[in-house]
Amino acid sequence: MFRNFIGGAWLEGPGVARNINPSDTRDLVGEYAQADADQARQAIAAAEVAFPAWSLSTPQQRFDILDAVGAEVLARRAELGDLLAREEGKTLPEAIGEVVRAGNIFKYFAGEALRPGGEAMPSVRPGVGVEITREPLGVVGIITPWNFPIAIPAWKIAPALAYGNCVVFKPAELVPGSAWALAEILSRSGLPQGVFNLVMGRGQEVGATLLEDPRVAAITFTGSVATGQKVAAACVARMAKFQLEMGGKNPMIVLDDADLDVAVNCAVNSGFFSTGQRCTASSRLIVTDGIHDRFMLAMVERMKSLTVDDARKPGTDIGPVVDQTQLERDRAYVDLAQAEGGRLVLGGEAIAHSVDGQPGFYMSPALITDSTPGMRINREEVFGPVVSVQRARDYEHALALANDTPFGLASGIATTSLKYATHFKRHAQAGMVMVNLPTAGVDYHVPFGGRKGSSWGAREQGRHAAEFYTTLKTSYTHA
Repeated sequence: MFRNFIGGAWLEGPGVARNINPSDTRDLVGEYAQADADQARQAIAAAEVAFPAWSLSTPQQRFDILDAVGAEVLARRAELGDLLAREEGKTLPEAIGEVVRAGNIFKYFAGEALRPGGEAMPSVRPGVGVEITREPLGVVGIITPWNFPIAIPAWKIAPALAYGNCVVFKPAELVPGSAWALAEILSRSGLPQGVFNLVMGRGQEVGATLLEDPRVAAITFTGSVATGQKVAAACVARMAKFQLEMGGKNPMIVLDDADLDVAVNCAVNSGFFSTGQRCTASSRLIVTDGIHDRFMLAMVERMKSLTVDDARKPGTDIGPVVDQTQLERDRAYVDLAQAEGGRLVLGGEAIAHSVDGQPGFYMSPALITDSTPGMRINREEVFGPVVSVQRARDYEHALALANDTPFGLASGIATTSLKYATHFKRHAQAGMVMVNLPTAGVDYHVPFGGRKGSSWGAREQGRHAAEFYTTLKTSYTHA
C-alpha cells in the first residue's frame, strides 16, 4: 500500500482507495492510503512547526532541492509517464510530455528561488529609505484535479517551496499514483521534515479540513466551478488568501481565409487530444460561412483517422475517459445536444473494449453541428471528447460568439490575416489567446490563467506566481 507523507514519515491512513486503470479496468494500479480530518490536521501542524526555519532558508538551499527534484523527474520521464498514462488515460506521448513539463517547472522555480527581487527607493521625507520585499505566507494548502496529475501539482508545489512556504498537498482521489511518485521524490530531496506533506483522501474530509483550519494561510485550488465557489466562500469567511483555476468553454474561430490544414489540426488537437479532459480544450468551434462546409468535410475525415485505444499502446490518438462517471456525463451531453436541436455528425458512442478487448471507459470523439449559443452544449463544460460547431457570418459575428460565455480561460483563432489576428488578441475575453495554434498547451515559464468564471486570483506559473505565494512588506529606515 502507498502511504501518506506527514511530518517526514510515511503513515497509513484509516482508509484505502483502489486506483484503477481506465484503459483496462481489470488492472489495479495500486492501493493508496486515505487520510481523514485528524491526519490532515496532523499534516497542517507539521507544516506550521517547520515554517519558521524554512521561511528563513537560503536561496541556495531551496535552489539545490528544487533543481534536484526537477532533474530526477526528467530522468524518470518514461517511467513516470507510463504511470500517468496508466492511471489517468492520456496517451503515453502526452503523459511523458506532462512529466517533462513538471520537471522543467521544478527547475524553473529553482532559479526563481535565487531571484526573489525587491525594490529600494528614497522616501518623500529627507533621510528616509524605503525597501519593498516579498515574504512567504506560511502553510499553503494545495488541492489539485485528476486531469494533469503531475504537472498541476508541480506548478503549485514548486513555487510554494521556492518562496519559502510549507505545503500540505491533497491530490485528486482518482489519480493518487502520480502524486505519490512526486511526493516520494520530494521526500528524498533534502527538505526538512514537515515542509512538504502529502495527504491523500476525500475532499469532504481532507479538503474541508484544509479550507477550515486557521493555520492554513492560503489555498490554491484547481477543479470544478462548484467546488471552487465553496473554496472561495470558506476562505473569505476566515480571510485566507485563495487562488482558483476552474472551468472553461473555450472557442476556436476558423475564418474564411484560414489555412484549412492548420485549422483542422488546431481543432482536433484542441478538442479531442487528452480525451478532451483539459480546461483549455476548445469544445466550441466557430466557423465562418465561406469555409464552413469545406472545414466540416476535412474535420470528419481527420476524425475518422483517429484511433481510440489503450493509452499506453503505440499509435493511440485518444485514450479512455477517466472513469465510468465521466463517461456517462459525456454521453449525456451528446444526447442533450441532440435533444436541443444539434446534429451529431460523427462519434459520441461509448466503446466497451479496447481494440484488444480490454474493458475500459472508451468513447469515440463526437462532433455536433447546427448548434446555437443558448444550447447547454455551448454553455457548460463537458470535459470530454465532445465538440460543438456554430456557424458565423463573418469575423465580427464569430468574435461575438466566442466571447458569449461565462468562462474566459483560452480562446483561439485560425486565420492568415494579420488584421484579424491582431484584433482578436486584443478583443478576445480570455486569459490566454492562440493564433494558428491549439488552445491547449502552454509554456511552463509564462502565466497561466483566465478571467470571468474560469479563474480567480493571481496567475499560476512563471515569475507572476510570486504574486500569490508571497506577501509584500514595505520597510522604512531613518539614517
